[in-house]
Amino acid sequence: MARVLPLEGADCSSALVSTSSPDGGENTMMRADLTEKILDIKRENGWTWNYICDAIGGMSPVMITGALLGQMKLTKPQAAKAGELFGLSASETTLLNEVPHRGTPMPPTDPLIYRFYELVMVNGPAWKALIEEEFGDGIMSAIDFDLLIERQPDPRGDRVKITMSGKFLPYKYYGASGNMPQYGYKEE
Repeated sequence: MARVLPLEGADCSSALVSTSSPDGGENTMMRADLTEKILDIKRENGWTWNYICDAIGGMSPVMITGALLGQMKLTKPQAAKAGELFGLSASETTLLNEVPHRGTPMPPTDPLIYRFYELVMVNGPAWKALIEEEFGDGIMSAIDFDLLIERQPDPRGDRVKITMSGKFLPYKYYGASGNMPQYGYKEE
C-alpha cells in the first residue's frame, strides 16, 4: 500500500511516496526519483516524447510530458497506461495521479527555460498592454490553456513556433453598482 508523505516547505522534488519493500520494510521514493526513473527508461528504450504521449493519450503532449516530468498530474486511466508502459509499481503509478507542487526556482538556470523567462521580462509589458487593449482588464488563463509547439523549416536554420491560447478572464469588480461594469471586459 502506498502512502503519500507531505513535507513542510515541499518543492516539486520532495513529494514522497512510501512503499513496502520485498523484505517487509518501508521504502520512500521522492517524485524527482520517479521522474529520473521514467527518464532512464525512456533513454534505455530510445523512446521519443511523441511515442510516449501517443501511447498514453488523452491530452496534449505538453501536458503529458509535463506530468511525467513532475509538473502536472495524469488522470487515473492515463497514469495506469503510463505505469504499464514504464513498468511502474502500483505506488509509483498512483504518484503520477497526485497533484504535484508545481514550478521551478526563479530565475531559471537552464538556458532554454531562461529564454522564456527573458521573453516575458522583455516582452511582458507589451503583451499586457496589447491584451488589455483588445480584451479589457483581466488575465490570460494558464489553466484553461493550450500550447502547441511546431518546427518551421527555414533555410537559415529551423525555427521553433509556439502558439499559446488561453481563455481571457476579466477581473470581477466586486461591489459594482449603477453604471459600473461588473467585469473588466473591454468597454465599447
